Amino acid sequence: MFGTGLIVFRETLEAALFVGIVAAATRLVLNRTRWLALGAALGVLGSLLMAAAMEQISNWANGLGQDLVNAGILSVALLMLAWHSIWVSAHAQEMTQDAKRLGEDVSQGLGTLWAVALAVAMTVLREGAETVLFVAGLVTGSAEGAGSMMIGASLGLVLGVTVGWLIYRGLGQVQPRRLFAITNVLILLLAGNLASQLAKTLQQADWLHWLSDNAWDSSSVLSNDSLLGMLLHGVVGYDASPSQLQVLFYVLISVLIGLSARQIRLRSTRA
Repeated sequence: MFGTGLIVFRETLEAALFVGIVAAATRLVLNRTRWLALGAALGVLGSLLMAAAMEQISNWANGLGQDLVNAGILSVALLMLAWHSIWVSAHAQEMTQDAKRLGEDVSQGLGTLWAVALAVAMTVLREGAETVLFVAGLVTGSAEGAGSMMIGASLGLVLGVTVGWLIYRGLGQVQPRRLFAITNVLILLLAGNLASQLAKTLQQADWLHWLSDNAWDSSSVLSNDSLLGMLLHGVVGYDASPSQLQVLFYVLISVLIGLSARQIRLRSTRA
């Protein structure tokens, strides 16, 4: 039961933190709740379908189908998150003004919400599919009863969603004028996290061979499986022993998105 709960908690936490931070980042955009809900629903549905078809997917590309799908999902989510970050930088001022006139223009914010919904769907899909597969594997190889594992999975799900909700509520207390600055930093960290996971997937699939040595190993101080380690992984992409390529991807993508968003913001301010 504990193992099942821990796995479900870890995967749920990552998805919940992602959704919570993105929800806070789009708090001032009208109709964002239905788009986030749509993205989450599509992600859950897609994860169930993907898990059901995982045996066939794994046989694609000479057994590398699962890595190929994971790389594609991470790439799409990363692109959508980058688009959202840059779009918000260009429209932050007008979004703040429009938030004071709720209901006057119900279409405000649609320019970014489609990208947000897709990024959420991709993240929930990936974490959900991993959860289903991990739990199915434990059920197959464990002597524990199905009821005990269901209790553990339910507890893990509830705890993961709760922590993500608390993060969202905490960000919701921030004043609007400071909200964009804080959430933009968090979005950059999420993008770096996705980029790092993409690099890890590409190396595990044996598609990239360079910079494969560990940049550091802090497992003895803070392991990936500890509660704090899982929280930091979900928020800032912490990895106890990342490869040099993961660190490079993390820093490079975060800096590129940050610089692009800054240039767009400066241009919109001058206009």
